[in-house]
Amino acid sequence: MSKLSGLGGRLYRGDTSIDFVGKRRRWYAISGLLIIASAIALSIQGLHLGIEFKGGSSYTVTKPGISVEDARSAVDATAIPGETIIQKLGTNKVRVQTGSLSVEQSNAVQDALASKFGVTTGVIDTQIVGPSWGKEITRKALYGLFAFLIVVLLYLAMAFEPKMAAAAILAVIHDVFITVGIYALVGFDVTPATVIGFLTILGYSLYDTVVVFDKVRENTRTITSTSKMTYSQAANLAVNQTLVRSFNTSLIALMPVGSILFVGAGLLGAGTLKDLSLALFIGLATGTYSSIFIATPILAVLREREPAMKALAKRVNSRSVGTATTSASTSTQTAIVEAGKRGPRNQPKRKRRR
Repeated sequence: MSKLSGLGGRLYRGDTSIDFVGKRRRWYAISGLLIIASAIALSIQGLHLGIEFKGGSSYTVTKPGISVEDARSAVDATAIPGETIIQKLGTNKVRVQTGSLSVEQSNAVQDALASKFGVTTGVIDTQIVGPSWGKEITRKALYGLFAFLIVVLLYLAMAFEPKMAAAAILAVIHDVFITVGIYALVGFDVTPATVIGFLTILGYSLYDTVVVFDKVRENTRTITSTSKMTYSQAANLAVNQTLVRSFNTSLIALMPVGSILFVGAGLLGAGTLKDLSLALFIGLATGTYSSIFIATPILAVLREREPAMKALAKRVNSRSVGTATTSASTSTQTAIVEAGKRGPRNQPKRKRRR
């Protein structure tokens, strides 16, 4: 930890610097590959919507030694129409999901499962969602997502500046799209818990980005009057100054979420925890990445296009060239003077005539 704190001090003072903004094309390429992979996963596999969104019936049976094969044979005997999804939850739970069924068909599935596993129908956890209710939930989820983005955009534009708001929203869209693509790739069901996880990662991604942008604003408040560094250089310094903080915050946030994902969902078989924790885990990781490698470079590109920042860059570059020329000239003159001082001493001595 002492080494990490020492590194943080050097990054904050500028003694050590990582060129995040200057190498932005590399980060854009990595994000582009992730976005393309997410788009391919969405186009080929698509999202597996839970019954809360598409409607249907869910039957959860709890009994030691239960298996997916027994549940499938019981459901196949009822000859219900549509696709049936059967999943093992933990060691003693099986969940059967079907499409929309009539009351008679639903009772037939319950009776078949109860007979197969030797339990009563009252023990089976049954959930029936109509397609119209599922569409309503989907519509409200989309409304909530768009309303969140609009409110955040307006707030950031007023609290910071419009270009910071635009860069932050682009980073958030980047995070959500990659998270959705990974969800499609692994084939997890999208449930209301998943939507909650998406909204949570949006907030975390914006929090990390706002921390970096606040430091950028502090570093660039009087940048045009000092002419010591360009906007990109000041923004890159801000990222370096907040790098250790972002790393520590993200690590502390990922540890409990990882425990929920791998212990709660993997070992205990809590399906709701799996849906929520996967979205949180992926979103926290991509949110940290985007705040450092995506949001700030985008902001720097947007601000460097302004006439004032272009003029600043010219002044900084000319000043750097002038300083380098002066240093070279001074070094040359010093070398000549030193050579002159050493010259007579280094000349060979003449022999005296007798």
